[in-house]
Amino acid sequence: MPLDDFKFIRPGKIRVRIAPSPTGLLHIGLARTALFNYLFAKKYQGNFVLRIEDTDIERSDSGFEEDIIENLQWLGIEWSEGPDIGGNFGPYRQSEKLPAYAKYIEKLLNTESAYRCFCSEDELEAKRQYAMSIGQQPRYNGKCSQLSSDEIRKLLAEGKKSIVRFRTPNEKVSFKDLLRGKIEFDSNLIGDFGIAKDLATPLYNLAVVVDDFEMKISHVIRGEDHIPNTPKQILLQKALEFPRPEYLHLPLILGPDRSKLSKRHGAFAIADYRKEGYLPEAIINFMAFLGWNPGGEREIYSMPSLIKEFSIERIQKGGAVFNVRRLDFLNGFYIRQKSAEKFAEICIPYLIEAGLVVPAFKSEQYPPAYGGMNLTQTYKVSGTGEEVNFNYLQNIVVLYQERLKKLSEISELTDFFFNDKLEYNKELLKWKEAGDREIEDSLNKLEKIISEIKAEDCNKEILEEKILPEAEKIGLSGTKDRGYLLWPFRVALTGKEASAGPFEVAEVLGKEKVLKRIREAKERL
Repeated sequence: MPLDDFKFIRPGKIRVRIAPSPTGLLHIGLARTALFNYLFAKKYQGNFVLRIEDTDIERSDSGFEEDIIENLQWLGIEWSEGPDIGGNFGPYRQSEKLPAYAKYIEKLLNTESAYRCFCSEDELEAKRQYAMSIGQQPRYNGKCSQLSSDEIRKLLAEGKKSIVRFRTPNEKVSFKDLLRGKIEFDSNLIGDFGIAKDLATPLYNLAVVVDDFEMKISHVIRGEDHIPNTPKQILLQKALEFPRPEYLHLPLILGPDRSKLSKRHGAFAIADYRKEGYLPEAIINFMAFLGWNPGGEREIYSMPSLIKEFSIERIQKGGAVFNVRRLDFLNGFYIRQKSAEKFAEICIPYLIEAGLVVPAFKSEQYPPAYGGMNLTQTYKVSGTGEEVNFNYLQNIVVLYQERLKKLSEISELTDFFFNDKLEYNKELLKWKEAGDREIEDSLNKLEKIISEIKAEDCNKEILEEKILPEAEKIGLSGTKDRGYLLWPFRVALTGKEASAGPFEVAEVLGKEKVLKRIREAKERL
């Protein structure tokens, strides 16, 4: 059935949310879930809400919240309501709405839909271990469910610790997952589950139910690992007389070996990808295809294109395989789309971080990291002390724009431009079976040709015009092989086995530095 035939799709009425716990950095799985919620909301002119689930005081950290907000914004995933911008259904941090939870906890206790449980952690753990040892699914046995009011008051007076448990009714719980169809659970396998640590501190399932109700969330789009939580939340909604939102559980992201995604598969926090030099548009494009496919051969999608094409029908049920090579491919594509100026802007911070150049400050304001450099800023080369401008650095980095998979590679590829003297093994200068004498002859020819070129004419075109004809003449045993001239030329200039072409490099270095490096190569022989 086409998606638009579903009655739950009402443009302008969609309200979805992403609800991270600030107990860690924003990771690729959570960012993918945020993206799918965002695309769904934008597709149908709805609202996308950011909610911070920080009731776990011991593990929650404001630094993690800042990381989540900053990196979602960096990715271009924007929310219409959230802790940083407010909205009509706040507060958007769970820690700021504890009185609201207390009201519903009291209601569940008063209607006997919940009760106090005084069992100790050690007692509960022993029962869990026993159940698993006999092949049963662990669940609470209801020991405290029949305590009288007098018994409860006595235990509280004695200072006994307790939690609040939901009294799970004996019934089948079913719901229609928008991706997977009907899903059914037997509540007997769930047992009475905890919903609050005390009257003011809700646990996950109750807090989620209350938040989704009070924020008028229409659709809950989350990972399939939350499927076991859904029947519990539906039972709570029923007990509290809340409407039920629509549910869609996304496929998990798997490694190439189809095991649970981990760092060994190349999956890191979004902040790590950002630091490595992955572009937000590449990550967005990559994440969109982790569990969704528009059909056809097209692979490159901007955010507006994704919003236009996104549909629930195209979400896959099977696990989405994470392939870092595809991310590298997409990142390389988006790098190549940058203008030379913008490319230099986002590369220069990596040169600074590597210590190759430092800003020659014109003010006390430091250029922002990872983008947005000041085009009038001058820089001092750490290895030589010379002062260079933005255009000079741009000329260097654009030589590698076609080669990069991620921006962090730029420092290692271009470091030779910033060193006064190169360090490399003299054997690297040799082409095929050529000996020291043949390579020295090649370097002498290069030195002679370049010495006769005016400094202002030492550009790629003139260098090719003067050197290539000579390269055609050189070889061993009467053979013609340009490598005998061009290979030692490039190594002498870069000190590397692989680099940009020698004519492009020479043009950026200039005549004086080119001759200096050729002479140093001869000394090395």
